[in-house]
Amino acid sequence: MIEKAAKSLPKIAVIACGGTIGSVSPDTLDVVDYPEQGKKVPVAALLARVPEAARIAGVQGVDFSAVSSSAIGPAEWLELRATIERLVHEGAQGIVVLHGTGTLEETAFFLHLVWSGAVPIVLTGAQRPPSAVSSDAGMNLISSLRVAADPASRGKGVMVVLNDEIFPARDVVKTSTFRLQTFQAPGLGPIGCVDGDGVFFRRTPVNAGGIFSNTIAQQTIAAWPRVDVVYSYAGADGMMVDAAVKAGARGIVSAGFAPGIPTPAERDRLNAALAAGVVVIQASRAAGRVARRRALAESGIIAGEDFSPQKARILLSLCLAAGFDHDRIAAAFRDC
Repeated sequence: MIEKAAKSLPKIAVIACGGTIGSVSPDTLDVVDYPEQGKKVPVAALLARVPEAARIAGVQGVDFSAVSSSAIGPAEWLELRATIERLVHEGAQGIVVLHGTGTLEETAFFLHLVWSGAVPIVLTGAQRPPSAVSSDAGMNLISSLRVAADPASRGKGVMVVLNDEIFPARDVVKTSTFRLQTFQAPGLGPIGCVDGDGVFFRRTPVNAGGIFSNTIAQQTIAAWPRVDVVYSYAGADGMMVDAAVKAGARGIVSAGFAPGIPTPAERDRLNAALAAGVVVIQASRAAGRVARRRALAESGIIAGEDFSPQKARILLSLCLAAGFDHDRIAAAFRDC
């Protein structure tokens, strides 16, 4: 691929959040123990390992955090959004976020819900640290820069790019602990790919992003209403539902059996939670939609559509924080 002349390269901000892509180990065969035995490095050190990045964009490195993605949550999401807004205001034409893969899909989905700008936001990570033999870190960075810099990416919202594939943040989930093709959009597939000769989009996301871009302010995030996920398993007695209510949950996401059914005992406790004013979303622990069945509508439980339980939790939390009533919450799950 022939890159543009340096003076015409787009300005892309690369925000480093830690994770595998920001970790190094002294052992080049270490692809397992580096989270505990290795170290996190600043964005400048990561970019120095991939000097080819300068052929694609005018890269501005930004150190945001240097942690495992397990340490990133709502407070960090709002700070990250504020950082992105500042960088775009300062002239960034695209954003690349380097993130641990464990919660990457959740950070991406949050940004999908709060970002309505035309400037593309691309999240990427790595399954193998940059220090490992055959690491995917360098090429994932290159591919993400290409997507963020491509004019066709404008208006496509928040995307996730790994393993040469482009996914919308709404749909993508991590499916494997170690395989390079871990990020997938079950039943939907990628919206495009990154090959050696360019970026190629094959479809456009139809679900609007940014539903909360104007309604959720940074100061409200610290008081996000508590929403818990209750995972169904054979013989579950509903105790976890009661525990969530006792802990003050204003919302519960039931990760039921496919196609979205809890155990009878869990259903009884979910109905009790509904009676106590708790909003209940019926999701599935498997991929695919939870249909708006009559039984759900009659009980007041909202169908979780095709959102994973962890994404349903984020959406419900934001709905509650924004003061949405039952009907607006149901509409958000249909339309987001």
